[in-house]
Amino acid sequence: MASIGQWLRPALTVPKTSWSAGESNWKVSPKTFFVLMLGLWLFGTGEAFLVDAGIGQSPWTVLAYGLAKTFGLTIGETTFLTSVFVLLLWIPLKRRPGLGTVMNILVVALALEVMINILPSPTNFAAQLIEVLIGIAIVGIASGLYITCNVGPGPRDGLMTGLNARTGIRVGRVRLGIEVIVLTIGWALGGIVGIGTLLFAVLIGQAVAMSFGVVERLSPHTGHQD
Repeated sequence: MASIGQWLRPALTVPKTSWSAGESNWKVSPKTFFVLMLGLWLFGTGEAFLVDAGIGQSPWTVLAYGLAKTFGLTIGETTFLTSVFVLLLWIPLKRRPGLGTVMNILVVALALEVMINILPSPTNFAAQLIEVLIGIAIVGIASGLYITCNVGPGPRDGLMTGLNARTGIRVGRVRLGIEVIVLTIGWALGGIVGIGTLLFAVLIGQAVAMSFGVVERLSPHTGHQD
């Protein structure tokens, strides 16, 4: 029987699962669609945990929060509008969206909007810290689900890979540059930057890798996506 440590061992690549779609980014089975929707809803929920904790949000949510304060919109609305704007940046990069791209724009914004009003907003620091860690864990789990559906990247991931392909700059450096720019603009507009932001930056990569590892061991399929 595998130990907890073995189950949580991070995967090195994106695993192929029983719900991974084939070559088409638009034709999916009901199982794939269900996992995609579940993963995206959980992603928005995890982000909502960070917002309600009140001690720092992920960089893109910092931007959405700052825009919401500036223009008098809800954070769900600005998350949606930001995603649409980022998707438009795909055009000069010649990237093609998939079902996962479109659903990402719609479902994550809706889940964030709904769950912010349901989840608690603690004032005790210990409780806030716990809420941040729960949010990061949920985002990691969500990423392990929706990314393995293989039906097209989210708007931000597509921007990252598109810039990488056009400029030749390493993916990690491209992502870091994007995150720094987004975080700076969001902070200038009044977004909340704090220990939650730092913890997200430090822990989210490992959380996603661990989620991939769990998915890989639970899935009846073996192998990896190309």
